[in-house]
Amino acid sequence: MAQAYAGTIGIIGGGSMGGAVARGLVESGAAEAPRVLVADHHAERRDELAALGIRTFCDEAALMGERLDVLVLAVKPQVLPATMASVAPRAAGLLVVSVAAGVTLAALEAALPGARVVRAMPNLPVAVRSGATAVAAGATAAPGDAELVRSLFSALGVAEVMREDQLDVAAVVAGCSPAFFALFVDALTRAGIRAGLPAAACRRMVEATMRGTAEQLVNGGAHPREYLEGVTSPGGTTAAALYALEPALVSGSYAAVDAALERTRELG
Repeated sequence: MAQAYAGTIGIIGGGSMGGAVARGLVESGAAEAPRVLVADHHAERRDELAALGIRTFCDEAALMGERLDVLVLAVKPQVLPATMASVAPRAAGLLVVSVAAGVTLAALEAALPGARVVRAMPNLPVAVRSGATAVAAGATAAPGDAELVRSLFSALGVAEVMREDQLDVAAVVAGCSPAFFALFVDALTRAGIRAGLPAAACRRMVEATMRGTAEQLVNGGAHPREYLEGVTSPGGTTAAALYALEPALVSGSYAAVDAALERTRELG
């Protein structure tokens, strides 16, 4: 967004996701620190956020006593029902944003009568303002609510508004893929070590190559297939390696997304 959001944003949960959102909003300038309020039971988390000027509270009851414009529920799905029951009496009229995987808009609206409900599915790289967030508005959301949420999360990377039936897929692809990328870096490092490279040197080379490839793809704007063609010589070593890797990688990616979607439905 062009300027800092003028409203007050409350966040319940200052852990890996809630804390990342709070820090990102402040550090990007999307929100002024005194207008970001975070409730968390852990004193260490509160101290880290307070050092940025963020106002912190030891529980959601204290947070809900403040005047809020947006309330972000950044707690785990299994904790969400109790959290919603706690905030529901004061949630009417609020724009409530849930980041819990698998919990539908209908379930959120039933638990938060009178609230304007939006789901947002960010991934962990929002912590370094290079994340991806999918946004879907519920039936109770006001016109412009989805765009407001999108604009807030776009300060933390890329944010897209979509239908709820697309949301869980986007959440899986974006939310799980950091772990996929980390696994590939680790696997490729182990393969290099197995073939004779020193462990520390191999890891540094793989990590540097991953950073450089991501930078070239983003800044160069090339389609991944075009990039592949650019680094693959006919009959060369890369072509031989891709011939061995691609079938397992593609089928494994399909299976991984399907497994994550199944677990998402179970959580919901």
